[in-house]
Amino acid sequence: MTDAVGLSPSAPPSAGAAGPYRWRWVALFVILAAEVMDLLDSLVTNIAGPSIRQDIGGGESTIQWLGAAYTLAMAIGLITGGRLGDIFGRRRMFMIGAAGFTLGSLACGLAQEPWQLIAARVAQGLLGAVMLPQGLGIMKEIFSPKEQGAAFGMFGPVMGLSTVGGPILAGWLIDADFAGTGWRMIFLINIPLGLFAFIGGRIFLPARADGRTVRLDLVGALLAAVGAAAVIYPLVQGRENDWPLWAFALLAIGVAVFGVFGWYEARRKAAGADPLVEPSLFAKRGFSGGMVLGLIFFTAMTGFWLTFSLYTQLGLHFTALKSGLAGVPASVGMVIAFVASQALQRFGRKVMHAGLLVMVAGVLGLMYTLHSQGEAVTPWQTVPALAVAGLGMGLVMAPFFGMVLASVDAHETGSASGTLTAVQQLGGALGSAILGTVFFERLKTADFASAEQITLWTEVGMLVAVFAAIFLLPKHARPEDGEGAPEGSDEESAAVPGPRKDGERQSV
Repeated sequence: MTDAVGLSPSAPPSAGAAGPYRWRWVALFVILAAEVMDLLDSLVTNIAGPSIRQDIGGGESTIQWLGAAYTLAMAIGLITGGRLGDIFGRRRMFMIGAAGFTLGSLACGLAQEPWQLIAARVAQGLLGAVMLPQGLGIMKEIFSPKEQGAAFGMFGPVMGLSTVGGPILAGWLIDADFAGTGWRMIFLINIPLGLFAFIGGRIFLPARADGRTVRLDLVGALLAAVGAAAVIYPLVQGRENDWPLWAFALLAIGVAVFGVFGWYEARRKAAGADPLVEPSLFAKRGFSGGMVLGLIFFTAMTGFWLTFSLYTQLGLHFTALKSGLAGVPASVGMVIAFVASQALQRFGRKVMHAGLLVMVAGVLGLMYTLHSQGEAVTPWQTVPALAVAGLGMGLVMAPFFGMVLASVDAHETGSASGTLTAVQQLGGALGSAILGTVFFERLKTADFASAEQITLWTEVGMLVAVFAAIFLLPKHARPEDGEGAPEGSDEESAAVPGPRKDGERQSV
């Protein structure tokens, strides 16, 4: 018996048949549903944090962990998520990830204690890291090279709508308080999306064996996870415990573990096994510089959104919806920058430098507005500064992946893409940890306005460091055929397809 679209449930469609895959455009919308779930869940807790803490309690670090737990788990999971698709099949792992992410969302919505919610956020991040790389891999299988541009181009509008609409949706759901659910609805809304992704994946995604024999580097994955957790945990919890000795010891251990990770990966590569990260990447100035640049930039950007939301809700007493609406100008500026960047590719890293200067101008403008208006500031008064800051963010983000990947060889691209995306997610966790800690630490001795001012000055310092790191990148991105000029050459031109909101999440 066949289903409504004429496909046998016991014999899923295959992408290996002659001719284009019949259901490829329907499959695209299934994959986009998974992307929307991730995009929303990476944004909404910035708006919902104060409401969540007011309802179920917890310390100030609870607000930081709502974002950091998700992005840290995502960063760790991405290290092996793509490999699982190579081993067990992308369709199968997509469905497992979609089901797990949906159940994790349900657990978030039902949480009664802070630790329960944080644990559910970790589950969301890990299962999301299993789900998302499979969709990108499947798209490369089912679309011809000619169609891939249009297919991947769909991520732009989805990213834009989610970036603009996510915080507004979160604020509206919280203030509407449907059936007394309050903040819980921001997670429960994932359930229909998750069911659509799971069922749609079962019906429309092709089942195809990759044919490659890949072994998971479980030791490497464990080392990366321990190192990341050892760095993030003391940065979040150290402040609440008045910075005990164990916090600094754990930070040192985390750095040492990353050193061991690098040594182990090089040894594994030398033995002929599959490493999680190609060790040769770190010998390339452009890639190493891109990792540093990305880590600092995404730390600064994530921290900016978190502390701005905290300041507007806790310091200025905006409602959740009003706080979400206040951030819309920056989101619109980012979307405009993503569109404009397509016409600016020929300027290479100059676009990123210009974007940094524009972003700094926006942050300084926001500082002036908040200082001059005080508690009487309205969302309308912050529009110019936030729009400029968002425009700068977009001009840096849009060419980031293409610029960094221009410095790697063709056989290293997969490993480099996945590593950069994991670093991006780690930057998101660090943003919640570092700038959230700066904000709350200042609140011990000053008011909310002072806390936001010192956080924004810290932001400016990070952006100056990013400006310097951009000089380590090649001058231009690699041509699309992958046969560009050497690193740093002026002949390099067209960019590798760039990231979504937080980068295309690809297999390491």
